[in-house]
Amino acid sequence: MTDILPQVRTAEPAAKDRAQPFPTVRELRPATTATGTRRRLGPGKAVPFARLTGPVLVVLIWWAASATGYLDPRILSGPGAVASTAADLIKSGRLQSNVAVSLQRAGLGLLFGVLAGVLLAVAAGLSRVGEYLLDGTLQVKRAIPSLALLPLMILWLGIGEEMKVTLIALGVTVVVYINTYASLTGIDRRYVELGESLDLSRLQFIRKVVVPGALPGFFVGLRLAVTASWLGLVVVEQVNATKGLGYMMFQAQLYAQSDVIIVGLVVYGVFGFVSDALVRAAERRVLSWRRTLAD
Repeated sequence: MTDILPQVRTAEPAAKDRAQPFPTVRELRPATTATGTRRRLGPGKAVPFARLTGPVLVVLIWWAASATGYLDPRILSGPGAVASTAADLIKSGRLQSNVAVSLQRAGLGLLFGVLAGVLLAVAAGLSRVGEYLLDGTLQVKRAIPSLALLPLMILWLGIGEEMKVTLIALGVTVVVYINTYASLTGIDRRYVELGESLDLSRLQFIRKVVVPGALPGFFVGLRLAVTASWLGLVVVEQVNATKGLGYMMFQAQLYAQSDVIIVGLVVYGVFGFVSDALVRAAERRVLSWRRTLAD
């Protein structure tokens, strides 16, 4: 019987099939170029004020088109005329008073909207009952533009400051809720199991697992919320307003003052850029433990 069974031989594995040893620490070091500098796969080292390159380039193209006559001043005023108009508005105090009113409306709407968005996201993200009650409603609101709610807000709250602040806050709430809720429900299950194995209390679990996991999404929502507050401000300040940047621009439209309109747009753009930069700075400080391609 032993003659019938084939004989099995165990051949030595070929050199290329042999298991390769684990890489050493030297092999895991970052690759370097011929000059000995480290090769970076990300976007590279951040340069201070480099984000101003795009806006500055737009202004230069605008100035060149105006100076060469390609831009009709009746359609769009040149940078010189806009700067002169801005100086006149500042000298008369008209710009400062309108900016102060707009900042108050946008700030209140942003504050109430962020608080509401975070509370709703926590209620829906940490509770099944809250998710069933809140998520569907807010998803429906997400599909409804804030401008479409303007007639209803006027009917309910009138045409005063309450309506304006409420409409801004509604747009902010949805943006903050969507991003914060997505971060809460997207926390890695392994961290949850680790917290359970360490027998963390409910408060400890929220402080050490939930909050760090939700902060990146919250800051994304906050950046979008700042923009949403300015967009909502443009709409509400054209409804029975007597002060504000939107009112100033609407009055300029009636008298075909394109330079005043451009001044208002520039102020909106500056506020949007500065507020976004402040949120990004706060994000880098709060999330200093996180390493990303932007670092």
